[in-house]
Amino acid sequence: MISLLMRKSTSSLALALALASGTAVVATAVIPADANAQRNRDRDRDRDSSSESDGGGYSAEFRAVYVPLDEALKAEGASVAALRPQIDALIPLLNSNDEKIAGGGLIFNAGISSSDRALQLQGMEIMLASGKVPIEQTGRYNFIAYQLANEGRDYAKARRYLQGAIDYNFTTANVSAPDLQIAMAESFFASNELTAGFEYLAGAINGRKAQGLAVEEQWYRRGVTVAYENEIVPTVYDFAAMWISAFPSSDNWRDAINLTRNLNTFEGPEILDLFRLSRRVGALQDASDYDYYVEAADARRLPKEVRDVINEGMATGVVTSDNLYISEALTIANGRISSDRADLPALERDASASGAGLRTVVAAGNAFLSYDDFGKAAGFYNRALGMPGVDSAQTLTRLGIAQVGMGDFDAARASFGQVQGKRLPIAKLWIAYANEMEAASAPTPAAPAALPIG
Repeated sequence: MISLLMRKSTSSLALALALASGTAVVATAVIPADANAQRNRDRDRDRDSSSESDGGGYSAEFRAVYVPLDEALKAEGASVAALRPQIDALIPLLNSNDEKIAGGGLIFNAGISSSDRALQLQGMEIMLASGKVPIEQTGRYNFIAYQLANEGRDYAKARRYLQGAIDYNFTTANVSAPDLQIAMAESFFASNELTAGFEYLAGAINGRKAQGLAVEEQWYRRGVTVAYENEIVPTVYDFAAMWISAFPSSDNWRDAINLTRNLNTFEGPEILDLFRLSRRVGALQDASDYDYYVEAADARRLPKEVRDVINEGMATGVVTSDNLYISEALTIANGRISSDRADLPALERDASASGAGLRTVVAAGNAFLSYDDFGKAAGFYNRALGMPGVDSAQTLTRLGIAQVGMGDFDAARASFGQVQGKRLPIAKLWIAYANEMEAASAPTPAAPAALPIG
């Protein structure tokens, strides 16, 4: 079982502001009940901004419905259900921006009182459409609208308001800017718009990295999990590679390698090159891993590699002599190594001859790779690539492995980058490993020299 496959709730932010508790109630406007009061109010306004130019002011029809409704809703024991006809009658009268901000607030608060999420969303949308929400509250109002729409599974609308919250830099003690970004990706996933979700999540990851900001491991895990559960390739491998590049623990490597195995039916040669990677990253953790590796390598063909792998497993205690298959393979490997090593010069000579066949050249590359003679292995693999009938995907994979061993990471990435077909996910994992090795081998910047004192 792959430990990374833990679904994160898509509604983890849905009630972050506790909308039903009443803490999100907005202030309602005080609307004059008669025209004289309205005219006095208008006279006190800034003369440079007219009702016509800003869509402001309250009509007599609006006041006639709003004022008594507002009073009725504020009365002790008021029933929103009983007053619903008046609320519905108010909505068509919300024409000016002043009417929208006031009426929207009234409708939103009525929804709070009655725990009616749809009514709350309707009121919040009307207020936001007014353009009268204070700038410092606009992000918060958009976030509330997102929550309500998301809870109602109107994901397209929810994303529109979530983007508004992001644009206005909304955050709280419990909701960070990265939380809003992962919520956006989750919204796409929830509505089964997986491609858009992956694109948004990858863009958010790359955007934060470009700014030098930390990216939570959960972001990578979420992309891997959704892609794995839906068997979306090569996206799952792309996210797996990004994940282990950022968080290259042996457990993470094991999960990434296992999901690659689970999604593919690999034969012995592919298993061998995948387990060679497992060995490099410390992901050989079960006795069965060593069984698979040893079977794929074959003690009769690659005795030194088989011997070394078994010895490593025994040194860690994962493999014991009680494993008869492993013990037999070790006996065969130990009996073959001397003669196999003695045959290397002749194999090298034959493979270097002008008339050497493809099988001989590839065999030489495989033999020298198993002895960690990466330079010679790379030379033979390069030659094989120009020969008719070559298995390009296998040869490029092993050329890349040899180039990693040589520390030629640019060349390795170029080789792995040409691999297609069923070996593609294996190559992507090897590219991630090459990146990790290159980063580890980069020289540490020298500390600045101390300045003389005095």
